[in-house]
Order: sequence, then structure tokens, then C-alpha cells
Amino acid sequence: MATAKGYHCDYKPLIKADEAMQIIGEYAGLVIRSKFKVDKQVIDTGTNLRFVARAGAGMDNIDEAYAAEKGIELINAPEGNSDAVGEHAIGLLLSLMNNLNKGDAEIRGGSWLREANRGYELKGKTVGIIGYGHMGSSFARKLSGFQVDVIAYDKYKTGFSDRYAREVSMEDIVKHSDVLSLHIPLTPETKGLVDDEYLFHFKKPIFLINTARGKAVKTSAVLNAIKQGKVLGAGLDVLEIEKFPALAEQAWFDELRRNGKVILSPHVAGWTFDSYRKLSEVMAEKLVDAK
Repeated sequence: MATAKGYHCDYKPLIKADEAMQIIGEYAGLVIRSKFKVDKQVIDTGTNLRFVARAGAGMDNIDEAYAAEKGIELINAPEGNSDAVGEHAIGLLLSLMNNLNKGDAEIRGGSWLREANRGYELKGKTVGIIGYGHMGSSFARKLSGFQVDVIAYDKYKTGFSDRYAREVSMEDIVKHSDVLSLHIPLTPETKGLVDDEYLFHFKKPIFLINTARGKAVKTSAVLNAIKQGKVLGAGLDVLEIEKFPALAEQAWFDELRRNGKVILSPHVAGWTFDSYRKLSEVMAEKLVDAK
């Protein structure tokens, strides 16, 4: 237990859900990470809750509508891991465009294949960003030294053009992009956004990067688009289904793991040693301001 800035805090990182339900009514606030679900039952049990703070960006593990109905303030900290996400997206993109994972695996297996690993240069390409919040704008800033044309679409904001990206319509994203990078929250509107029909409409073959939410992208559609030449490569930090054994049980998983044009990472884009601390610092500052 600790007392600072007027808050009395209990730190319980290993508490289980059933244990939390027994004591949650005692607390005025919750500070959670991605594993803890704040659903209707939790909110109803937490009769004294005034705020729920998420040490991260995504709020899809919280029933936001019901929390608002109950007058509970919701706080998140996307500023804390936006640099981590932007850098990870750059890493996935450069690795895909230059066949770094594929070439490394081939050499370790005894093959030296230069022509088969000829890559693409990022310079001169058009990078389309969907979602221009903290994560999307961080990715755009990281791209600023690569001499690319960065265009961005965000359904929920306008007038956001800056020195790093130019605001465009979704039609322009589909028409001009050589690279598509997703930086959107998971909502009913974004769930399954990238499906067969969506990818069909792109005018040029693209590299696809998803460091946002796995359920925004239909994995089978990405694999279909790779076979059709519509997607040149995909960097996926997140998937529709994550963790084993559930992941291995998906009908598309075997094809996914064997596909040399896909790079996978285990939902760690925003999860660096640096961001772990920054998320906590940002959250602490916001809690002080909210008091």
C-alpha cells in the first residue's frame, strides 16, 4: 500500500477476477491493464467507482457505454506507448519490404538466394494511415525521414493535416496507397474492416501493417489477398484470436504460419521496456490532474 498525491493505493498485480469481485466495492477507482475486463458485472459490483484508468491506449476491455451511464470517468494513456507502436510498425514494414526474416531463415537453412530476396525501397511510396490519433501520428512522424507521401484517413476527426501527413478520404487511401497501416480502436464499425471486399478495391498491391486490434482484420482475407497478389506482405502484431491453444485451432493458422510473406509478433508493438514505465508515468499524471 502507498499514499501519494492524496490517493491511497493498493497494488494487486496478481489478483484473480473472483478475488477482485469480492473487494471492488471498497474502491473509488481502478487502474488496469489489458487483461482485466471491466464489464457490466464489475461496474455494478464497484458501487463506489468514480474512475477506471487503463494503462494503455485501447479501451475495448471496458464497457464504455455502461460506465458513462453510471457516471464513471474513463482515462487511458495512449501517449505512453505511441512511440513504441510507431517504431514497431516501421520495423515490420522495413522487414517485409526487404525480406529480412525470409532471408535470415533461408541462410540458416543453407540457402543463399539473392534474387529471390530482392526488396523494395520505401522512398517515393505512398503510405496510407487509417486512424490519426496518437498511434497513427507517431507512425507518420517516424516516416518523415524516408521521403514518402503520407496520407491519412480518420472517420472521427477532420482538419488534422500536419507536416507529417495529409488528410484524405478513404477513397484516396484505397486508390493511392502502396502501404496501409492500421491505427484504429476496436469498435462495432472497425470490427472486420479489412475483409475480402475491402482489399479487393485497392488499386495497387500493398504492404499491410496492423499494430492496432486483431479483430479489425480478417486473417483469411489477408491470406487470400497475398495469393492474389493484392497484398505483397503483411506485418501483423495482432490477430483475431491470440494466444495458444486457441490460435492453433483456427482454420487459417497453419497457412498463416507457413506463409513467408507474413511477419508475426505477439501483440508487443506498444510493449517495450521504455513504454512500460512511460504508460505508468502518464497515467499517474492524469490521475493527479483528475483529482
